[in-house]
Amino acid sequence: MKRYILFILLLLLLPAMRAEVSFTVKPPTRVFEGDKFAVTFRLTNAEGTDLKVAQINGCTLLYGPSTSQSQSYQVINGKASSTSAIEYTYYYRADKAGNFSIPAASILADGKRLSTKAMSFTVHERADRDKPASQRPVDLDDVDTQEAGRKVNADDVFVRIILSKSSAYEQEAIGCTIKLYTKYSISSFMPTKQPSFDGFLIQELDVQPSLNEVETYKGQNYMTAVLKRCIIFPQKSGKLTINSGNYDISVIQYANVNMGMFQVRQPKETKIKVSSNTGSIDIKPLPQPQPEGFAGAVGTFSIDSRLVGNSFRTNDPATLIYTIKGTGNIKYVKEPVIDFPSEFEQYTPKSDIETSVHGNDVSGTMTVEYTFVPQSVGKFTIGSDKFVYFNPESKEYVTLTTPSYPISVAKGVSAPVTADQKEVENKNSDIRHIYLGEKQPQQHHSLVVLKFYYWLIYVVMLILTISLIAINRRHAKLNADVAGRKHAKASKVAGRRLKAAAAFMKAGDSDKFYEEMLRAIWGYLSDKLAMPVSQLSRQNIVATLEDKGYPESATQALIEVLDECEMARYTPDSSSRMDTVYGQGVNAINNIESYRK
Repeated sequence: MKRYILFILLLLLLPAMRAEVSFTVKPPTRVFEGDKFAVTFRLTNAEGTDLKVAQINGCTLLYGPSTSQSQSYQVINGKASSTSAIEYTYYYRADKAGNFSIPAASILADGKRLSTKAMSFTVHERADRDKPASQRPVDLDDVDTQEAGRKVNADDVFVRIILSKSSAYEQEAIGCTIKLYTKYSISSFMPTKQPSFDGFLIQELDVQPSLNEVETYKGQNYMTAVLKRCIIFPQKSGKLTINSGNYDISVIQYANVNMGMFQVRQPKETKIKVSSNTGSIDIKPLPQPQPEGFAGAVGTFSIDSRLVGNSFRTNDPATLIYTIKGTGNIKYVKEPVIDFPSEFEQYTPKSDIETSVHGNDVSGTMTVEYTFVPQSVGKFTIGSDKFVYFNPESKEYVTLTTPSYPISVAKGVSAPVTADQKEVENKNSDIRHIYLGEKQPQQHHSLVVLKFYYWLIYVVMLILTISLIAINRRHAKLNADVAGRKHAKASKVAGRRLKAAAAFMKAGDSDKFYEEMLRAIWGYLSDKLAMPVSQLSRQNIVATLEDKGYPESATQALIEVLDECEMARYTPDSSSRMDTVYGQGVNAINNIESYRK
């Protein structure tokens, strides 16, 4: 009976565990003239019908499709996922040498027609097969070409920064993928310098780097692994560049060892250094003039608001729920300011944001709850609100409006009497004795100005007045100096953020720990140097701190903590260093704060 229950629960959970549907093609690897080769089309997480595959020119179809199915389950960080796949394999013969293209194929799945991308591959001449391995280009499936001592060229192993767009507007979502391409097996991979995203806000996505996909790039086949995938939001206009990263990689080459009667291939590690390309994007400024009420929302959104309840009384709390749904920079949308009557007591709004990534876009829902308490009886109106966003597809601003809410407030239960009020009432109700006074009262008159205490009080009040005026002027000056206030409070703000990082460290959540450490140090430097976070980079941090006279050791300590946190986010098993990184960050900020010119 238990088995049947588990089976039913598994069936119910399958729809929630299913991943994204995709349809891809796996091209052939190294093919010579006259060889037979296979082309495989893979449908993931769906059932397919009406498969359409075009003929490959220059090749003869032998038979196909041959169909195979597979199913896998996995649990990562407590989240279960299921992946199913159907593969359709066609077998061809290469009739002649040259460059050929696999036309796009299509299939009907989940009510949609999915298509693959056209892929190219090369058929080599038959004479190339007889060339020595050292004279043939390195091939993914040809171990003979991966001999030890051979130079690893730039097109054999490299890292690409791939951007979904070459041009975008400020705050528009852009997909960024950092991918490793290799013709060799990899024994170790260590990032020594991560690509920097100056001028962007980043939403990172979970990836599990593994060399498990074959991809054709510029006519050559590579094993690939996604190292990092994120959605980036540009914070300023102009040409923004994602700087290249540096990596230490050990590749496997093979040496032929003579064992007397036969030879064996012995794997040997070769260490190389690889730098990724740089990624540049032209960021266009948002059109001017910006309409009133625009607060930086970019994408496509819809709004809704609703008032909870239909009867209202004084001193009874009520709630207005405001919902924003859409695709874009929803994580960075500001909470709307609702026009409540002055007779209402308002509490701090409570907001909740749920997001998910689909392709290169971020979609989600932002829910804001406004709690208010009517204090007076009568008829009131909660004003309507305008939500303005910029649509990058139509290149225009869109204004959405929520309705106003007229409400009637009736008299409710009086507010509870406090202990202080009860004490006053009790005192006022006591019977007080009548003071009869003296039988022959007399009055004595004297001038107050002749008293010593009068002039003492006058002098004290004068000193207090002058002090209050001086303090008020100083506060006004400090309030006008925004950069100075941020500079003065930089360490306090950083301290609060470091407490949040310490909480994640105690909970063992390394991802959020390093993310909070980066946010604390970048925010501290922004306040300390009076520069926006989007304009900070390692170069201008070092230059600005040197100009202000801070010692090089204190500056270098901050930079090392930034690099440590960046590297730890992409290095497996980085949780063991959280205590060390936290201590380094606290010491680096303390060193800057303790320094005086």
